[in-house]
Amino acid sequence: MSVTAPQGFEAAGVAAGLKSTGRPDVAVVVNRGPQKTGAAVFTSNRAKANPIMWSQQAVADGRVEAVVLNSGGANCFTGSFGFQTTHQTAERAAELLGIGAVDVLICSTGLIGTGDDVFRARVLDGAEKAIAALSGEGGSDAAAAIMTTDTVPKQAVRAQDGWTIGGMAKGAGMLAPGLATMLVVLTTDAQLTPEQADAQLRHATRMSFDRLDSDGAMSTNDQVTLLASGASGVAPDPEAFADALTDLCVDLAAQLMRDAEGASHDIRIEVVHAKTEDEAVEVARSVARNNLFKTAIFGNDPNWGRVLAAIGTTSATFDPYDVDVTINDVRVCTKGGPDRPRDEVDLLPRDTHVLIDLFSGDETATIMTNDLTHAYVHENSAYSS
Repeated sequence: MSVTAPQGFEAAGVAAGLKSTGRPDVAVVVNRGPQKTGAAVFTSNRAKANPIMWSQQAVADGRVEAVVLNSGGANCFTGSFGFQTTHQTAERAAELLGIGAVDVLICSTGLIGTGDDVFRARVLDGAEKAIAALSGEGGSDAAAAIMTTDTVPKQAVRAQDGWTIGGMAKGAGMLAPGLATMLVVLTTDAQLTPEQADAQLRHATRMSFDRLDSDGAMSTNDQVTLLASGASGVAPDPEAFADALTDLCVDLAAQLMRDAEGASHDIRIEVVHAKTEDEAVEVARSVARNNLFKTAIFGNDPNWGRVLAAIGTTSATFDPYDVDVTINDVRVCTKGGPDRPRDEVDLLPRDTHVLIDLFSGDETATIMTNDLTHAYVHENSAYSS
């Protein structure tokens, strides 16, 4: 049930004709309360889509009652028409739900730079149909409606101590911080203040979605929203809630990685013994964004030299000639030189683990990425056709 697993939430996903496939393309998630707490984090791309600009203003007071999401069109770089479409969508949803338009967040995903009167009419019609179809069982339909190049919906639920967290996500390409290209809605029936929701969400995304780096391409439409209904009547232990929310977000991020466009390897790049956590992230990300490394993994080649070359471009604290690299449990490099033979590394399994030891401190971080394949190039060369 994903977003409808916690008490106090309804959702729906419907087909409004935005996709030529006829598949669902508009979703609505509604917080029935009693609390209407909301928080959101957004892409750091300066080129922001109209729904992002609207939602950043709407969430500022910490109150959110509904989220309307569409796939089949990003509504980005569509000028005043696009912002009017966003505004009208919020107003239409608010009118039908009996709430204020400023308490409705809008999310869109799809092709940038396209939009016309037909697009607007279909988004508005989809919002009406979805609101009419709202139910406590509609979470899976909503998760399906936000898919673009995704091959499967992404959903997760965590429950403990009388409260529940649910979540849905979409994303299969343009996956790079911040946030990684995605639309995510998280719901909980725990009692949270707006300040708590904001802090918990930022911590969870920092440890999960911000460490998903599929292809180094940052979207214009990224948005992760957390809604809290308080319907459980339970104010959770902050540390326990933070752990559960982070775990759920890591789960969703891993689902996004596994569905990355054209990928044949899911790669976890783990850096240990870094001086600081930020330096560990920087080093891991340098490898995740190195196309030579990614193509080597696609070719089942444990080319550790490309790992050292990538981390040498960073400003992190380490001695390049005192670094170990282990690939799938085989240490192929030690002290910046060869160790075990490369042919001992089995890269046939989809799951791939790269461990980099910097011998510079006590901090660690892991970045999730995938290989660079012919299929990825083909899919994105034909994305607009």
